[in-house]
Amino acid sequence: MKIEHDLHMIKGDGDTSYARNSSTQRKAILATKHMVEKAMKGVFMELKPQSMVVADLGCSSGTNTLLFISEMIAMISEENTSDNNIRKCPMEVQFFLNDLPSNDFNHIFKSLGQFEQSIVQDCARIGLKPPPHYVAGVPGSFYTRLFPCNSVHIFHSSFSLMWLSQIPEHLDSTMNKGNIYIGVTTPPLVAKLYLDQFEKDFSRFLQFRCIELVSGGQMVLTFLGRKSNDVVHGGGMMNISIELLSQAVQTLVAEGRVEKEKLDSFNLPFYGPSVDELKQLVQQSELLDIIDIQAFELTFDPIDKSELKEGITTAPAIQDNVHEATGHNIAAGLRAVMEPLFASHFGESIIDDLFTLFACNVIRHLASAEEMSSVTAISLSLQAKVAR
Repeated sequence: MKIEHDLHMIKGDGDTSYARNSSTQRKAILATKHMVEKAMKGVFMELKPQSMVVADLGCSSGTNTLLFISEMIAMISEENTSDNNIRKCPMEVQFFLNDLPSNDFNHIFKSLGQFEQSIVQDCARIGLKPPPHYVAGVPGSFYTRLFPCNSVHIFHSSFSLMWLSQIPEHLDSTMNKGNIYIGVTTPPLVAKLYLDQFEKDFSRFLQFRCIELVSGGQMVLTFLGRKSNDVVHGGGMMNISIELLSQAVQTLVAEGRVEKEKLDSFNLPFYGPSVDELKQLVQQSELLDIIDIQAFELTFDPIDKSELKEGITTAPAIQDNVHEATGHNIAAGLRAVMEPLFASHFGESIIDDLFTLFACNVIRHLASAEEMSSVTAISLSLQAKVAR
């Protein structure tokens, strides 16, 4: 597995693409809008920049990438035209969109023309004028330096920093047999190696970003994480989904379609942290102050049960349809993210059957589970220390 080549979402806008199967990621961006707005206003009022540089790290492609930009433009438009911030020249904004070189940057750039038209229309509808703004792509790993010193005012990242720079160091094919991540049968040593790799990566990320942030600049980082320190069960549907996907691979192994050695040698370069782990790493860095940290639940469910008529939600047929719709939704969402990694390691020929099996596993789980399917997101708002 070559992380920089294989770690990317399914490209384009086809049926299995990330662009069409990233509703949970969109919910996370909308849920943290207030934190981004607070960071932007803090930078706006304290630093009063004539031009603001905003970087979105792990931007991927599709509407979610442009959603973040549109939200920022709307916020800055309001600040530019408010009574307390009348300027002779409106503040300009430079957006940098970062992801690995294998990301579908072409899809982003092709969408910008239509996006700009919608921005002008949306602002005009509420009597605002969008600020002068510019969008550029920055390919590269966010575990390396990306920008000049003291050049960025706001860093944003959503559902990206759970991805590691590599498979945990010292983890070999004999240590986590039958698993693709931290599962029920995973030895504690393997879980420790995952944590060690995350600590190393995130500490390096903070160090580089603090070099690139202007003094007093801010970051809003959102992770797919855990609601408790239990590394196996604390991740809710995140851990359950990966366990069910692992079981789908095991089924293909039992059918002789995948070699057991292939399964044993595959481990996801992923770690969902807890709130305590994130707090500890930020405090150890001594580079940033934590403004806010929040953990919240995001549901996978594509059907809003509250809109169903009272009394009908308990009907078995309706429940079965809800479980089936949710199961296929989860499978499509995970496939949009995971397929390139699995295709690179196991081959493309098994992908359709793998995610069909996975969808069936999820549907069976939902039918027997008491809790609604949800994942835990953690949003972390940070400010660079003025003196460092």
